[in-house]
Amino acid sequence: DKDVKMFPAIRSVIRGIQDDISQNGYASAFANTKFAVASRTRSVEWAHDLLSQFNLDEFFDFVEIFPADKKQHFANLKEKSGIEYHDMLFFDDSRDGRFGNCVPVSDLGVLSVHCPNGIFEERIWTNALGEYRRWYVDNGKPAHTIVEWDGSVTTAEIDPSARYSGVVQTVKHDKNFGFIRHGDRSTNDVFFHFSVLPAGGLPEVGDEVTFGIAHDSRKGKDAAKDVRLVKSDNNNGNTIEMRAFSMNLPFAALLANGYKTLETRNGTMFTPYEEGTKMLLHVGQRIYPDGNRHLEVMKSGGLDDDTIQELKSLPQGYSKGMAVAIVEIGKTFETTLEERCDPDFQRSVGAFGSDSGMRATEIRRVEYLKKGVRVSARGGVFKAVVDRDVIPDGWLD
Repeated sequence: DKDVKMFPAIRSVIRGIQDDISQNGYASAFANTKFAVASRTRSVEWAHDLLSQFNLDEFFDFVEIFPADKKQHFANLKEKSGIEYHDMLFFDDSRDGRFGNCVPVSDLGVLSVHCPNGIFEERIWTNALGEYRRWYVDNGKPAHTIVEWDGSVTTAEIDPSARYSGVVQTVKHDKNFGFIRHGDRSTNDVFFHFSVLPAGGLPEVGDEVTFGIAHDSRKGKDAAKDVRLVKSDNNNGNTIEMRAFSMNLPFAALLANGYKTLETRNGTMFTPYEEGTKMLLHVGQRIYPDGNRHLEVMKSGGLDDDTIQELKSLPQGYSKGMAVAIVEIGKTFETTLEERCDPDFQRSVGAFGSDSGMRATEIRRVEYLKKGVRVSARGGVFKAVVDRDVIPDGWLD
């Protein structure tokens, strides 16, 4: 075992900050500054103990110590503090590569300072503060900026003509934006607004796209531009690509067996889709934990135990993790709690009104696929490729 000591320089820096706040109060240069720790060490308890032994518990406003991607630490810090990435200054001894922190954090829009030997001299701190002022006030807070170990400043350039390939990871139809995943695990998902989509292009989770990247100097972030949907080549003679959504048992079975004729959600998952849209029904891996309240609703309609068990069960050969049926949706409409508490409405949903979502979508018709098909599911509406032969007759006309 070895003793752990704090560099005299950083001890002096912290003492200076504390003294300045103590003496000048709200007039202190650091009066509105928050300080945080972000560490991905696996020795979590030991790290917290060190903070306590160094009497730093009360100095740091936020502490994120857990083994994870450094970007997750900063996402937490942003959420908890309400401070934007471009209002943060980050010091770390690891610049890039597999275990690098400065590059991925700078990609978020945080000005990062590479100090490979730690803050062992006060000039590292004072130089960083000066560079932060210039970066923030004079240079427009560009992302991908690092104060290097020798005091120089580098900003990774974005080629405005470069195009990238990715997959739509998240879509917020009600807010007209989403995120694209591209590159490897160290690459940030890229924001896109629907205004950069081609006319008539409606993105869905799982869609392959190509895009450019532009820097938004006002927000200090990168965003996708000129997003183009990649035309699928999956609709050949033997397979077809269809929209799909996932539900857990027992409600997936209640829908597939024709009992459930309304699907309710608080989100806007079905809102973008016209009446008559056909989708595959996928069965999730979990059992929805409603405390068997659906049984009370079903029994209120006079169903006996045997009938209920049959309605909430999948046929042999159909199971969790499979696309099991094809569904045609009707209109989607908003409801009040009073409307949802109507007994007929509750039986159509298979749930009490207080347990149902505010937006209801009609299930016009449903039919089991000729056989269950294992597909990889995602949240919301996603794309799935299945053999045409499993689609019931008449559904693709």
